[in-house]
Amino acid sequence: MARTVQARLDARSEQDLAVLRNEGHSDSEAIRLALHEAAQLRRRKSALRLEAEVTAADPDDLAETRRVRAEMDAIAVVWDDVE
Repeated sequence: MARTVQARLDARSEQDLAVLRNEGHSDSEAIRLALHEAAQLRRRKSALRLEAEVTAADPDDLAETRRVRAEMDAIAVVWDDVE
């Protein structure tokens, strides 16, 4: 069964809701869409964060990163400060 939720909207939320209304969504559709999009974004960020943590803890990956940095430092051109 569908659940009803009430919310007090501030001025910014009213403006954001108006954007979705202007796309032809009802208030209910717009709020469901906004919740869905916000949850998707948070899930993607969490997945990326987890992937970064796993990569940062991988000894082989860290060794490769250090090797590439050393190689890049070795071939880097020295820039003279030009004023």
